Amino acid sequence: MPELPEVEALAGYLAEHAVGRRIGRVHPVAVSVLKTYDPPLTALEGRTVTGVGRHGKFLDLATDTGTRLIVHLARAGWLRWRTDLPAAPPRPGRGPLALRVLLTEPGGSPGPDPDRATGFDVTEAGTKKALAVYCVTDPRQVPGIARLGPDPLEESFDRAAFAGLLRGVRHRIKGVLRDQTVIAGIGNAYSDEILHAARMSPFRIAADLTEHETTVVYQALRDTLADAVERSRGLAAGELKAEKKMGMRVHGRTGEPCPVCGDTIREVSYKDSSLQYCPTCQTGGKPLADRRLSRLLK
Repeated sequence: MPELPEVEALAGYLAEHAVGRRIGRVHPVAVSVLKTYDPPLTALEGRTVTGVGRHGKFLDLATDTGTRLIVHLARAGWLRWRTDLPAAPPRPGRGPLALRVLLTEPGGSPGPDPDRATGFDVTEAGTKKALAVYCVTDPRQVPGIARLGPDPLEESFDRAAFAGLLRGVRHRIKGVLRDQTVIAGIGNAYSDEILHAARMSPFRIAADLTEHETTVVYQALRDTLADAVERSRGLAAGELKAEKKMGMRVHGRTGEPCPVCGDTIREVSYKDSSLQYCPTCQTGGKPLADRRLSRLLK
């Protein structure tokens, strides 16, 4: 799933390549991804892209009339920038293509080849479809954005703000970090990485963290995300997935040695996801039971 660092990089890439171009056509190939109807997607056509931003894991393309295209890539969505898109409308089918946006050249020219166009495709792999597209005039009209917690990269998100979010929360720290209404943009992968960097068990109760532990998790959060954003900066959209995978120290590396202590990275499986951790670094050497067993090994 694209998380804050990847969506930040996608926003930066689109800002560099799309701002100043006019939206020629918007083709909703998978109509089920469109979550709004007023204004219609056609309201974007003929408008100039003036900016690209991010709200948590949401991409936000703004136009000169205030109409915005907002995309949430969900678990298996992605954005692919292309300079060779067919000018003809794509045919609906069973493939991964969900949305296609054709753009003019900077200054409004259609480009040298009338049969090809520049723009981007929004795709979604797999059978479980959750990708969402919104056409709105205010980002807060998107329910998921209206509910977002603070952005962890904002200057105002200091240690005191983080501690305030944990106070009295009787939930596991792993789940708190992933809760978009608490902190915007962190998902399964980076919560694993943050907790490994903090040498913290994913099962610790947030409200039980000491002052020192809170400081350690906060610093790990800021450092992990800042490092991931910096590694992704300037990369083309097609390179971001590989960069994310290469940068992971524990997430997705079950059975491999921990890069810090050499212990074997373990996994806890859930119905539709899993977490990875290092027993030596994070749980005092005790492996956590697979959640399917509903208990913690003593």
